[in-house]
Amino acid sequence: MTHTSATPSYAQLPIIDLSAADRGPQARALLHAQLHAAAHDVGFFQLVGHGVSQGETQRLVRAMHAFFRLPEAERLALDNVNSPHFRGYTRTGDERTGGSRDWRDQLDIGAERPARTPGPGEPAYWWLEGPNQWPDGLPELRTAALGWMDRLSAVAQRLLHELLTAIGAPADFYDPVFGAHAHPHLKLVRYPGSASDGADQGVGAHKDYGFLTLLLQDQVGGLQVERGDRLFHDVPPVDGAFVVNLGELLEVATNGYLLATNHRVVSPRGATERFSVPFFYNPRLDARVAPLPFPHASTAPGITDDPTNPLFAEYGYNELKGKLRAHPLVAERHHADLLTAA
Repeated sequence: MTHTSATPSYAQLPIIDLSAADRGPQARALLHAQLHAAAHDVGFFQLVGHGVSQGETQRLVRAMHAFFRLPEAERLALDNVNSPHFRGYTRTGDERTGGSRDWRDQLDIGAERPARTPGPGEPAYWWLEGPNQWPDGLPELRTAALGWMDRLSAVAQRLLHELLTAIGAPADFYDPVFGAHAHPHLKLVRYPGSASDGADQGVGAHKDYGFLTLLLQDQVGGLQVERGDRLFHDVPPVDGAFVVNLGELLEVATNGYLLATNHRVVSPRGATERFSVPFFYNPRLDARVAPLPFPHASTAPGITDDPTNPLFAEYGYNELKGKLRAHPLVAERHHADLLTAA
């Protein structure tokens, strides 16, 4: 699968085998050619050979399914409206994308840290650090979810190193903005089928605002990616693969050479449920993302200009902006002052 000018197929995303990095110079060079093409032309690909075992995946999926089988009262005991840190459970229809409701419910999880209240003169994004909310009767969920974040952080770091190498940049250039105080984010998501009014927005069209997203999806499907023809195309599930997409920070860092791509989820039809687990590989909240030195910089087209979605130099401001928009009930209860200041 080399970089070619032929008309691309939209039937499936590029499939990239990360384990090729360990199979000698020729296999690694081909991996880099594939990564370069996928990240520059599409911004999305299917990742196999990542080393995460079926057993690890099954433990997480079992715990997730057990959570969504809990009585609604037990899930609502973790309502994220109770968390100024935007952690916890969001009931179906309470999250927004593009101003419209997303027909899904979910549990938002981040790095397990003490609550941080910004002091005078400190950035408001420190509100995003704090404890998670866990169900008392399901201790295996906490173990599985925090373990998954650690496991996928390591996969994402390795993938980012290979991707930067693929475009001729220093592999470790962004290591300093991650480290022990990185800000990973995990969602456990259930799409319960179409809304009663027929609306099919599982998640509205959007771009992610970190570095990399690694998505575990089930076999139901529903993810759609905007491709070069400006239409949204289905992403058929590949067993054992993560769907990877680049976030806005990599587009900004490369002045548009690497793509952050619009994507959305269409709700499954009828009574069919869909489950997915997106993991977001994000840097420290106070990280300033420097422009990437790489040989293709002179051919970069510039970042996408969207007046409704300004991008900030410090990562935390980007995430806080997104959270305030996506979770209006949390924002109104805990951060009304930030809404009036916006």
